[in-house]
Amino acid sequence: MKKYILFSLFSFVFWVTNAQKNGIAPQDLNGIRAIGSPANPKVKMTWDQYHDYAQVTQLGRDLVKAYPNLVKMESVGKSYEGRDLWVLTISDFDSDKVENKPGFYIDGGIHANEMQGVEVAMYTAWYLAESFQTIKFINTLLKEKVFYIVMTISPDGRENFIYKPNNSNTSRSGMRPFDNDGDGLVNEDTLDDLDNDGNIVMMRRKSKTGRWKTDPKYPTRMYQVKGDEIGDYEMLGYEGLDNDKDGLVNEDLIGMYDPNRDWGWNWQPNYVQNGALFYPGTLPETRAIKAFIINHPNIAGAQSYHNYGGMFLRGPGAAEDDALFAPQDIEVYDNIGKLGEKMIPGYNYFVIHKDLYTVYGGEIDFLSLTRGIFTFSNELMTSYKLFNQKNTAGRWDNDEFNEFDKYLLFGDGYVEWKEFNHPQFGDIEIGGPKKNYIRNHPGFMIQEDAHRNMAFSLYHAYQTPKLEIVGIETEKLSGDLVAVTATIMNTRIIPTHSRHDVKNKIERPNYISLAGSTIVAGMTVQNEDLNLFTEQKFSPETIAVPIIEGMGNVKVRWIVKGNPSGATVNVSSAKGGTVSEKVK
Repeated sequence: MKKYILFSLFSFVFWVTNAQKNGIAPQDLNGIRAIGSPANPKVKMTWDQYHDYAQVTQLGRDLVKAYPNLVKMESVGKSYEGRDLWVLTISDFDSDKVENKPGFYIDGGIHANEMQGVEVAMYTAWYLAESFQTIKFINTLLKEKVFYIVMTISPDGRENFIYKPNNSNTSRSGMRPFDNDGDGLVNEDTLDDLDNDGNIVMMRRKSKTGRWKTDPKYPTRMYQVKGDEIGDYEMLGYEGLDNDKDGLVNEDLIGMYDPNRDWGWNWQPNYVQNGALFYPGTLPETRAIKAFIINHPNIAGAQSYHNYGGMFLRGPGAAEDDALFAPQDIEVYDNIGKLGEKMIPGYNYFVIHKDLYTVYGGEIDFLSLTRGIFTFSNELMTSYKLFNQKNTAGRWDNDEFNEFDKYLLFGDGYVEWKEFNHPQFGDIEIGGPKKNYIRNHPGFMIQEDAHRNMAFSLYHAYQTPKLEIVGIETEKLSGDLVAVTATIMNTRIIPTHSRHDVKNKIERPNYISLAGSTIVAGMTVQNEDLNLFTEQKFSPETIAVPIIEGMGNVKVRWIVKGNPSGATVNVSSAKGGTVSEKVK
């Protein structure tokens, strides 16, 4: 019996060790693997918390170490305070060169206080690497595509948000200092944590002329009275002191610019677009990311993660650019965006300027209109997710967050009102939502929304172009001439070029060439039945095709001398990858 037990134990250890050597995660030793999740990941992570810059960096390094054939990590620049801007390149490096694959770009945290955008980007990188050997779809995806993931664009502001006193709206930007109040001093009147609890909450003061009352159901919530109702309090804004004695509180905060107004398309100065700086590309972070994107012309799709509101946003950011989105391209966006509404209940597919507000100089327009990349921006988190139902109350009248805090967070979402003697305002009270509540997910909700949003992005990435040579035919002509006709199909819904791209010649055409034969003429087949062709008189061996439609095909034809058997048809598309096939 002992021998049998020892043999069984040895066999089990051998099986587990062998599985791990092959990169295959074995089933959990106790219980059963939950469907859709890595069973025994090499890189152990918990997704019920928010990670700081050191942990973001460590995740990248751990993935590279665990999966060197799938993950590479590089710094593409430095933040204002000198932190590396990490990009993870994730693909099956053994299947083909990544520059020959359609690319998909992802970033999070361009607004530093929008914490979960970074978590979704991190989760996506982790899930792709950990699932490569166990989920066929992921395996195929990484063989066909390459992902470029910038986990955080504003690492300085994120560190400030985590480790310094803030409210849910600060710090939204990076940490470049400015004289926001025009008094010649820089950052001299920032937020003050009056009770040193790490949260910047609200200040209130009892007043006979106040227009605010405490909600009797939820004591931390204040509501504004209406009509002739008499209030009990006046609201004094966020915690702070008049540090520079100018009669104002919190008027010269750190940053106060918007990194998502610093991009190159339809940029407007600050007096038109609040948050813009001196010129597009003022910030080192956005300059570095722009350079990376421009230097990777294979990027065919992109996804940026923001919050709040539960939205799949497409461009344009301004109404004057509506005409630049052709009906054929909008059909692609509609297909992906409307499916997203099913994948993530409570999220809605919207157009930025129509359904949200006007944005000039935004990243999404830079990607879609400067680079021709099909791009979405997801606004993460929405009150729908609290109780899985839609609330018709306005954003500021919605009390669901207080109800959710009471029944599911047990009061952890708010700082209870407490008395404080303020040097300028006298006896006041401070309290309200903590800095990482309302805008950012509670811990137990992070992973589900991260997975759903990742799945939306993976569907988008899957639909980037996939070119296949579906047929090569030869036809003997007079003399020693032979016609070689190749049919190339795009088997995904995203075309190789957006219509805006084609019109403005942003990216090179698709090149379809025949190597190994003597070429007499080359042409695009417009209508084979009616014998309509467009001849390419210069360099006929390589035919330039402006666009291969999603789920569409093109035919090209060469007239060659002699037997073309053994010649090779090569297809090269910046955003659609490469494919080759021999003529038989």
